[in-house]
Amino acid sequence: MMFSFALIAMFAAFSLAPVLAAYPERVIKIVVPFAAGGGTDVIARTLAQEMAKDLGATIVIENKPGAGTIIGTQAVASSEGDGYTLLMGTFANAVNPSLKAKLPYDPYSDFAPVALIARSYNIVVVNPASPFHSIADLIAAAKAEPDKLSYGTYGTGTSAHLAGELFKSLAHVNLTTVPYKGAAPAITDLISGQIQVMFTTVASAASLIAAGQLRALAVTSEQRSPAFPDLPTLAEAGLPGYSAESWYGLFAPAKAPKGIISRLNEAAARSIQAEAFKKLGVNEGLIMVARPPEELDSYFRAEEAHWRKVIQDAGIKPE
Repeated sequence: MMFSFALIAMFAAFSLAPVLAAYPERVIKIVVPFAAGGGTDVIARTLAQEMAKDLGATIVIENKPGAGTIIGTQAVASSEGDGYTLLMGTFANAVNPSLKAKLPYDPYSDFAPVALIARSYNIVVVNPASPFHSIADLIAAAKAEPDKLSYGTYGTGTSAHLAGELFKSLAHVNLTTVPYKGAAPAITDLISGQIQVMFTTVASAASLIAAGQLRALAVTSEQRSPAFPDLPTLAEAGLPGYSAESWYGLFAPAKAPKGIISRLNEAAARSIQAEAFKKLGVNEGLIMVARPPEELDSYFRAEEAHWRKVIQDAGIKPE
């Protein structure tokens, strides 16, 4: 019996050898489940450009926005598992299982992790005319006048929303959640004093912080950011255990051959060393990582469990 299994494995390896030797022999597509022009799109296009050089292939981006990334993610789940259709997965893929009563795909069994590309964080920002100069100031004010302070989000389940919910839970305070259709209108209201705080992205806030239009209090990551070395983490600022990251990971359909996944992972790891990613890292607040497939798998599972608890504790009901 053991001999039979060994024989089957040997024949399988031989049958895949021509496929791996020829790969890639046609255009590779990376599906971005967001509209063109956003942060995820920019990161995916930079990655595609560098990986194309490494693989000697043409890599195109296909934007498939809608339903909180579900449309684009489903398109990849139902595609051929041949290594020619990939997904740029994000924070949204980890929170959707808790926000949606039913998904048209299984977030685990329908995908094969390829590479964790980068991790990021949000920045806690306030109006520079506000009395808040630290996280301790913000917490003290929220405790002194419950329900008076409000924070802006980009909608239910976004990083700006759930980072705020985690803050409320660990600080034992209540802030009124004010949803917006994007970062720009929320920041406009923050600057005008309509809301008091935001947990926003580096890309949306960095230039305004530099110009003195916003005051930064802390970063949401576990470690300090090289881009903002003087800003404490929220954990350092009085909330031990606080961690809220955004991230970007490459996935393939579950049936993609392991040899092709290894090749893609190696290409991604080399690609993020390019000069283009150094500039992108500063502009988007990225920490480039390019970890092996198994590390993306364990990271994704930990993220999904982490945010499931936050969502449940906040009483956010699946749609």
